Amino acid sequence: MLLEGQAMREGRGLAAKSPARLRRRGAAIGPDWRNGLFVLPFLLVYLALLVYPLFRGMWISLLQFDMFDQTASFAGFTNFRRLLADRIFLGTVGNTVLFVAMTVPAFVVIGLALALALNREGRAGAVLRAIFFGTSVLSVTIVTIIWKMMYLPDRGLISGILGVFGAAPVPFLTSQDLALPAIAVCTVWWIIGLPMMLFLAALQQIPGELYEAAALDNASRWRSFVSITLPSIRRTLLVVVIYEIVAQFQLFGQALLLTKGGPNNASRPIVLFIYEQGFRDWNLGYAAAASEILFLFMAVAAIAQYLASRRRAEG
Repeated sequence: MLLEGQAMREGRGLAAKSPARLRRRGAAIGPDWRNGLFVLPFLLVYLALLVYPLFRGMWISLLQFDMFDQTASFAGFTNFRRLLADRIFLGTVGNTVLFVAMTVPAFVVIGLALALALNREGRAGAVLRAIFFGTSVLSVTIVTIIWKMMYLPDRGLISGILGVFGAAPVPFLTSQDLALPAIAVCTVWWIIGLPMMLFLAALQQIPGELYEAAALDNASRWRSFVSITLPSIRRTLLVVVIYEIVAQFQLFGQALLLTKGGPNNASRPIVLFIYEQGFRDWNLGYAAAASEILFLFMAVAAIAQYLASRRRAEG
């Protein structure tokens, strides 16, 4: 009896203490807002450098803002209406869209082809991967100097090769039809290493047993590529396409240093137009409106590509 009474008293004591213990345990297990202090520096930088400039740019696009005398007045959608009637701006939109259409498929096709060719072990494969990736770490100034020397119509490398076969020199950078394709070729040569490495990383994650099973079924290389390789790297393919669409819409340095937007605005992209309006003509509101249209183009293109790829994957 004494033991039973002591056990009952201890049980009541534990029951009395259990709510407090549970509250302490809940406080330890539940969310602790002090953990937010670890991400607070990142959030502050993100708000200061990305979110605030985004909405500030939207507001400036609605102003008649002259940086020269620092005067600003609300203009509504006047800047946007002027842009839609500006032939030079509409030409830059066409140039930028055409440039994206020329470069993004090249990045996907050439990058994947190089990754397939260099997806092998050994010193030779490592050296070739380093060579192809090495161009992507060069600055835009170095790249444009190299290609400007190659495009020279009298002493350039390409003209020298054409001269061996008796062909006349080609004025790549002074021709309205060839200036933008010449910039596209330069850009693909410069950045092809990044999509190549992304594809290469995705290819190395594919289990080798899948290809062994396909070989046992006498599947051809093309069949293995279509049935195994492409479905396995689908997500990487989508990442490369969306990244390159967003990146190539921001064409600036190559056009500025190779052609300065010429000849006759044939190679002038949207970003160069924004730069000239904002920092040459001091028309900040007009430049901000053009940048908002560029942001809309990039967002629509990336979302459309994502939705199309998602439908194909689900189908």
